[in-house]
Amino acid sequence: MAKNYYITTPIYYPSGKPHMGHAYSSIVADIFARFKRLEGFNVLFLTGTDEHGQKIEKEAKKNNKDPKIFCDELSDTFRSLTKTLNLTNDDFIRTTEKRHYKSVIEIWNKLVESGDIYLDKYSGWYSVSDEAFYDEDEIEESNGKHVSKSSGSLVEWVEEESYFFKLSVWQNKLIKYYEDNKNFILPNSRRNEVIKFVKKGLKDLSISRTSFSWGIPVPKNNKHVIYVWLDALTNYISALDYPDIENVKYKSFWPADVHIIGKDILRFHAVFWPAFLMAAKLPLPKRVFGHGWILSDDKKMSKSLGNILDPLEIIDKYGVDQLRYYLVKEVSLGNDGSISLENLKNCINNDLANNYGNLCQRVFSFIKKNCNNKIPKTNNFKETDTKLINNIKDNIPKLIDLINKQNLNEYIKTVVNFSFEANKYFNDSEPWLFKQKNPERMNTILNTIVEQIKNISILLNPIIPIATRKVLNTINISDKDISIETIRKENIIDNDKELKNLDILFKKIENDN
Repeated sequence: MAKNYYITTPIYYPSGKPHMGHAYSSIVADIFARFKRLEGFNVLFLTGTDEHGQKIEKEAKKNNKDPKIFCDELSDTFRSLTKTLNLTNDDFIRTTEKRHYKSVIEIWNKLVESGDIYLDKYSGWYSVSDEAFYDEDEIEESNGKHVSKSSGSLVEWVEEESYFFKLSVWQNKLIKYYEDNKNFILPNSRRNEVIKFVKKGLKDLSISRTSFSWGIPVPKNNKHVIYVWLDALTNYISALDYPDIENVKYKSFWPADVHIIGKDILRFHAVFWPAFLMAAKLPLPKRVFGHGWILSDDKKMSKSLGNILDPLEIIDKYGVDQLRYYLVKEVSLGNDGSISLENLKNCINNDLANNYGNLCQRVFSFIKKNCNNKIPKTNNFKETDTKLINNIKDNIPKLIDLINKQNLNEYIKTVVNFSFEANKYFNDSEPWLFKQKNPERMNTILNTIVEQIKNISILLNPIIPIATRKVLNTINISDKDISIETIRKENIIDNDKELKNLDILFKKIENDN
């Protein structure tokens, strides 16, 4: 069996500049993609931009630009974000591409063939900002205006001719699917939320609009454009060249292993998307993982509160590895997470500079000074030495399982503990005391601690790839040998080569006051 792995981010709506939520979803997906590559999987990691809909059309008009030209500029901003965040995405899908257009038309035709689409009139509440329809109990009045309870976005009453998808027909089949596939929606709090929503009763879904024109026209009735969410969700298979289901890409990677999304778009991914796929007689993704919101000092980020933390500014000031590490260490994946600049600084200083960074600097400096800058050879390991090394090797199955369950916080906590233990081992072993009286013991301690640094660096590589690559390069581990298999191997370190120079990995952040 080929070891293939397909992971996706949401495709981002590029009507504004990238924010911390975009950064978080992308970084999380990238970490899983990088780990699976370390494990030996053939990975496809997809991200992109969602470029149709009324909101885009309005913004383009406001800027006196053609919608496609407007989207080209915005999409470029998000494409450049992938480089800024140091993502390893294999593809970047745009919903204005021909390959996507072809897939959406095919899905629409499949839903027509299955008898799940009919023409009627829509009357109800709609949010242009969310591109979403809301029931009466999902809105409230605020300052004399109607807003969505979940997002706070303005909603307006809409009446127009619309094609509908028979979502109500799929209610019981969806419930059964959730019950038969307990891990389809994670974490469990999100699963429970979706089941509650579906059991409340599903109404047929409006899947076309006539009040604007920026979208993919409905086949045989171009007065209508296809609802932006039916259009957008199809990106996960249009990137695989659907409807050519015999092509290698589609056969290798569909169904997707996991869609990483924010909880605000859970309903679209965990209710609408599987219903569309069932109706089109296509396999469902294996998992939808809905993470929480990123809060600033316990409050949702907003322009009015002036508490928006810009990921690009943070990267420019502190570094991309630092932001990647902080977001996944500080925020419990699946829950809302509060971040602050103060906590970011503490995390950089304590976890990265004082723990991992300091361990590497101390050990390599000691070897340079006392061992001609080469990792000494040894075969006289004590129980304390082998216990330290085997602790990581024995935990590899557990770590793989944590990643497969998207339990990123337990994963990083475990790896950070390995680093603390390595620091303690080095301090307690006191190799400096053995240089004269027992150099062989000093050699063993140094060999052991470098082995441990190598293994910790490989496990941290998906999270802080720049710093860990520098460390592994220092001990002459090539990029092709950065893998889980390298942790399992014996004697991978070359004792005859000198260590390369290593600059300070993480500069400590001084208080601004």
